[in-house]
Amino acid sequence: MPELPEVETIARGLHALIQGRRIADAALLTPSILRAGVTESLPGRTVTHVSRRAKLLRLHLDNGGLLVFHLKMTGRVWVAGPGRPLPKHTHLVCGLDGGDRLVFEDTRRFGYCAVFGPGEIEQWDFFKNLGPEPLDACAGDLARRIGSRRAGVKALLLNQTILAGIGNIYADESLFAARIHPASIASAIPEARRLILFEELRRILLEAIAAGGSTISDYRNAYGKSGIFQDSFQVYGKKGEPCPACGRALRAEQVAGRTSTHCPGCQKKY
Repeated sequence: MPELPEVETIARGLHALIQGRRIADAALLTPSILRAGVTESLPGRTVTHVSRRAKLLRLHLDNGGLLVFHLKMTGRVWVAGPGRPLPKHTHLVCGLDGGDRLVFEDTRRFGYCAVFGPGEIEQWDFFKNLGPEPLDACAGDLARRIGSRRAGVKALLLNQTILAGIGNIYADESLFAARIHPASIASAIPEARRLILFEELRRILLEAIAAGGSTISDYRNAYGKSGIFQDSFQVYGKKGEPCPACGRALRAEQVAGRTSTHCPGCQKKY
């Protein structure tokens, strides 16, 4: 599933491609993927800029409204040139001035989109309950945010109401960098170690964005290119391989309902 770095990379690419362009028409090919609003309100609107919030991709419109995408596991939003054949699993096509088309495709159909008028997204439960952005919030504030919670630290990292945009990849990578076992209870982790966790998380996210994100299978950026941060993974998906720090075999177990890879020697369980 695309996480914060992947969605941020897509947003930046799309911004460069479609900022200032007018939506000429919109064809909703799969009605079930539209969660709110109507695509009939899109023609005639101009995209002023493209941004990200959590794992949401947001196209800001000149009337103050938004076209929002949640890519889930296999969703892609990209720009197709005139005459280019569209993929089989295309669900929404917005024609742009100049003949290009904005395409939303999703093989598994878990992704969705929504259209909001000015201010309407603030009333959407999913959006208004999102936690802080890890790149915007102070590491100390985030460390204190989880410090009183008797829940597993990985579950908290994955909880979008606690922290926005983090999924399995960057949870595992940051916990390894901070030398914290993913099944640790958050309130038992020393404050200094929690601070390191969020400092490392920020570092890893910035490095991943600079690398264009991580491509495991389906992810591509707005230009159709793969990310390369997967080449820098320390533990994610590396069960049985030697720990890059101590050489012990990495283990994988179910934590917070997700496969979690960690080093049994380096990562302390609190």
